[in-house]
Amino acid sequence: MLKKVLIANRGEIAVRIARTCREMGITTVAVYSDLDREALHVRIADEAYALGGQSAAESYLNTDSILSVLDRCGADSVHPGYGFYSENVDFARAITERGVTFIGPPPEAIEVMGDKISSRIAAERAGVSGVPGRSEALESPSQIVEFGESVGWPVAIKAAFGGGGRGMKVVTSAAEASEAMESAQREAQAYFGRSEVYVERYLPWPRHVEMQIIADAHGNCVWLGERDCSCQRRHQKLIEESPAADFPDDIRAQMGEAAVKTAKACGYVNAGTVEFLYQDGEFYFLEMNTRLQVEHPVTELVTGLDLVALQLRIASGEPLGFGQDDVQRHGHAIEVRINAEDPTGGRFTPSPGTITRFEPGAGPGVRIDSGYEAGDTISQFYDNLIAKMVVWAPDRESARRRMLRTLGETRIEGVATTIPADIAILSHGDFAEAKHSTKWVEDVLDLTDLASHTTRIATTPPADASGSGREGSGREGSGGEGSGSEALPRTQHDVTAEVNGRRYQVRLWLPVTDDQGGPPGSAGSAGSAGKPARRAGSSRHGTHGAREATGSGSVAVPMQGTIVKVLVSAGDQVEVGQTVCVLEAMKMENSINAEKAGVVKEVRVEAGDSVGSGDVVAVID
Repeated sequence: MLKKVLIANRGEIAVRIARTCREMGITTVAVYSDLDREALHVRIADEAYALGGQSAAESYLNTDSILSVLDRCGADSVHPGYGFYSENVDFARAITERGVTFIGPPPEAIEVMGDKISSRIAAERAGVSGVPGRSEALESPSQIVEFGESVGWPVAIKAAFGGGGRGMKVVTSAAEASEAMESAQREAQAYFGRSEVYVERYLPWPRHVEMQIIADAHGNCVWLGERDCSCQRRHQKLIEESPAADFPDDIRAQMGEAAVKTAKACGYVNAGTVEFLYQDGEFYFLEMNTRLQVEHPVTELVTGLDLVALQLRIASGEPLGFGQDDVQRHGHAIEVRINAEDPTGGRFTPSPGTITRFEPGAGPGVRIDSGYEAGDTISQFYDNLIAKMVVWAPDRESARRRMLRTLGETRIEGVATTIPADIAILSHGDFAEAKHSTKWVEDVLDLTDLASHTTRIATTPPADASGSGREGSGREGSGGEGSGSEALPRTQHDVTAEVNGRRYQVRLWLPVTDDQGGPPGSAGSAGSAGKPARRAGSSRHGTHGAREATGSGSVAVPMQGTIVKVLVSAGDQVEVGQTVCVLEAMKMENSINAEKAGVVKEVRVEAGDSVGSGDVVAVID
């Protein structure tokens, strides 16, 4: 069995992996960026090392930094989680070439299936048909136009080396091809470190149904069951469930067998997901995710299996230990992703900031997977998933009602969340009757009157943040008052320190030198529990998203982020709603639009500039 795992990720998935490792007696090593120094995944791990930098490219996508930590910490394995490097063949090879176990498929399988283009070809060779498309990387927008005119519009541009809807753009006409391709490439590069994209037919009303498989190195491969992930916005999932509703058993079995064929065709080992589009009784291979999925907990709840534990055992060389006939599925599970996004008016605009209150609902059959607690800050530089709320019940309707009850009990303040939209989806008759599709949320569900005030309340953290600190990871120093304790009263303080990049939590006994009981030079009290006060972040105010046509000549951004493109120049004539620039926040691109028609008097930003909430980027006369 593996002894020490470096978790090359952050957020809830890093926390999820660390917890199973602890149950199995495996030591965990966290890595963190400058912004994640006090993050939950760092606090919960046995050891933690700094990567440096703030953005993903500077930290979690910095191979040299991660490999340096690997060499220093002595881990015998690396778990990539999902996103970041989880499907990067170069990273997997860099790990295995050091004689370290990569907890995932062999690099050769990632090379075939991590690339969505070659995975289409591999699936076809295994006899599994895919969505019609071009099985090659796009070189120019003209190829999109040619394909769209031959199969019909709309078509989808997709990242070749990614998943989760990142780097995907829907093109409805030839006129949109160039801009959509450029945007898809930018997102793909930012999130996966590779900019290649390809094109395929965009089905008009499909359901997104994926099949979880697990395979060992001894030739055993089984399918565990399907998940319906059709409730999406911006091609990213909001709600997932297992089993899929109104889904024939014969189709389920055929899809499971197709998933196993696809996995075996590339010599797959470990956990993986084969994704399909299902429409009118037919299913089409979409892609294979060569990693653990965000929505894996719903499969765990209906099968009773711990997929991370299975990953660890398989990576240790153990056989699967069960066959296809041994897989049992019971009841129904639903997962809701709680993202830091403002769903007001159906816009789903990123909402970075500090969580000032986090009280998730609870009760029978409820599971919460989260990478944050109250006092933690959600940065613009990373994915905005706060938590996954998962419920199990004997049947789908009971699970739906249980989820609504749990969401209704949940209180999150300081940032906007998608909870109001999740409640609207779960409460709708179309969802209850399983009449939804991947287009349903954006094309049918009416969220124009939706407001986020029920979960996003402006709250300022109290000046005395006593008790809000977290115990850190690493070894604690022992302390006593010592021989000089009779001279000055002393108080206990937990202090975070980094030594050669490794994070330590040191317990000190320091003299009381002010009426707040803090150490010399401290900014405030350590609190009754002797824990450090957390840095208070600012609450987020106002409505995010494309700004309305209020008539203002000042075009301001609704959130902090990075300008990736400026589309106007001084002297240009613009119309109401015309895009002035494109802002990237939390790995999503957002159009910043003109509020009134007129002539651009001034442009104050250029591509690459960082901006804050409310910053004026252009002025229109």
